[in-house]
Amino acid sequence: MDSRQDTNITVELALLLALATFWGGSYTFIKLGVATIPPITLIAARTAIAGLLLLAVMRARGISMPTDAATWQRFAFQAVLNSVIPWTLIAWSERHVDAALATILNSAAPIFTFLFTVTVTRHEATTPRKLVGVVAGMAGICLIVGVDAFHDVGRGLVAEAAIVAATICYACAAIFSRGFKGLDPMAPAAGSLLAGAAALIPASLVVEQPWTLSPSLASVLALLALAVFSTAAAFAIYFRLIQTLGSVGTTAQAYLRVPIGVAISVAFLGESLSQTAWIGLACVVVGVAAMTIPARGPVSVKTS
Repeated sequence: MDSRQDTNITVELALLLALATFWGGSYTFIKLGVATIPPITLIAARTAIAGLLLLAVMRARGISMPTDAATWQRFAFQAVLNSVIPWTLIAWSERHVDAALATILNSAAPIFTFLFTVTVTRHEATTPRKLVGVVAGMAGICLIVGVDAFHDVGRGLVAEAAIVAATICYACAAIFSRGFKGLDPMAPAAGSLLAGAAALIPASLVVEQPWTLSPSLASVLALLALAVFSTAAAFAIYFRLIQTLGSVGTTAQAYLRVPIGVAISVAFLGESLSQTAWIGLACVVVGVAAMTIPARGPVSVKTS
């Protein structure tokens, strides 16, 4: 592997870390948002703000959106899988379960992606190395959060099932996203968000009558952070990584959400980590590396 390949891998892994950070923070933003903003309205505003922001960035960069109907149909289908259904389910669920539990349940996306890839699409090589990555990542998550983190499982069974359904949607979306090769990564990001907003805004108007709401400042700020960082910036990164790391590799960022959340709590809330949690962090790093870093090819030796 030459220096250029090493640099490319470093960039992609840095973007994977950024994506995990943006999406890891989204559960806290959602929890704050749904305190005074109903789920459909929150997600409708999230998709609309983020989609318009990405569209403005694209125009500033001189990138035009596709205009053909077939591409927009794919954007709409991507929106259903990646935002409309899963985000609404998670937002509703976080009115009934903790953000930490939502993060844990949602971290299973790489497992479903791997299983769908093995059994259905077979569009990527499903090597034993990736299987090891799946197992190591989930083992790390369990070690980090500990058994006590699941003490509420069962009390909000419907909400928990909804989060698992959202996770399956994410896995399907990651596989479907590979069909956007050839487009600038911002195009499917902006297109799918705008398509999602087109579906969610009417639903919000009919179901939740947002003009009657009085959201708190904390909820509004959380919504803005959710739209700008956890959606607009995250989606631009996501669609790039789908093209470079593949669907299984990209969904591996789910394993990084929990350790990032733990690091934030240690730094800002004064919480502490157990020894098993530190071992879990190591497992997560191993899992992500196994699923994202390509194996080195055989070194050829010239003889004279």
